[in-house]
Amino acid sequence: MNDLIPVKVECYSGYKADEYPICFYWGNICFDIKEILDRWYQADSYAEWPAANYFKVETLNGQYFLLKHEMKPDHWYLVVKGESMNLQA
Repeated sequence: MNDLIPVKVECYSGYKADEYPICFYWGNICFDIKEILDRWYQADSYAEWPAANYFKVETLNGQYFLLKHEMKPDHWYLVVKGESMNLQA
């Protein structure tokens, strides 16, 4: 099971708002995003799984994270799997 930790995210806004994340804040720590490694969309086919964008990112300090952006409530989360706090490339 995945845990969702609410985070504050700053985004690039091009042809649409919140196009992709450029950094996120977990507590008082800012994680600048070096690269978006993968991204995918989750359709809202189930009420318990609202429409969302997922971003697998690498930070400037070489850590890997998975961010989730729930579209309708406009909430961002850090996805944590079990005890792991970051992903391997």
